[in-house]
Amino acid sequence: MKKQLLLTVLFSMAMFFGFAQKYAYINSEYILSQIPEYKEAQAELDRVAVQWQKEIESKFASIDSMYKRYQVESITLPEQIKRSREEAIIAQEKAAKDLQKKRFGQSGDLFKKREELVKPIQDRVINAVNDYAKERGYAFVFDTAGDLTIIYADPKWDINDAVLQKMGISANKNLND
Repeated sequence: MKKQLLLTVLFSMAMFFGFAQKYAYINSEYILSQIPEYKEAQAELDRVAVQWQKEIESKFASIDSMYKRYQVESITLPEQIKRSREEAIIAQEKAAKDLQKKRFGQSGDLFKKREELVKPIQDRVINAVNDYAKERGYAFVFDTAGDLTIIYADPKWDINDAVLQKMGISANKNLND
């Protein structure tokens, strides 16, 4: 009987403390948009991506030009030269596609550049959120920017500006920057 009573009391206490947990939420996109270094990193990534895209488009334009010239001249070319030009065009096309994959592929240069420029900033945000949550005793902090769907969130649990303040950044309420 004592064991049952003790288990009931312990279970009740666990339930009470479980419901007393504090929750908060952030919008990581909002926080990142307030960090000047993040804006600079995004601008650098955009600049590099445009530069690499132009490089790839130039290669494909050159291949297109080679192919058109080949089509015009193929009527008068001997079979061996035709084959060598076709092989050259195919090789150039493969090289351009390989470059495209190298630059923009899943673990390509753009991904690596993003890791280099953005990950340290994201790590700072995560550390600030973790520190703030531990200081304030939050059990969970949700991010509303991702796939997590929150139908309603009371603004009193929004800790975006507090996290920015923890990072030493004052919030600019204009999200269109």
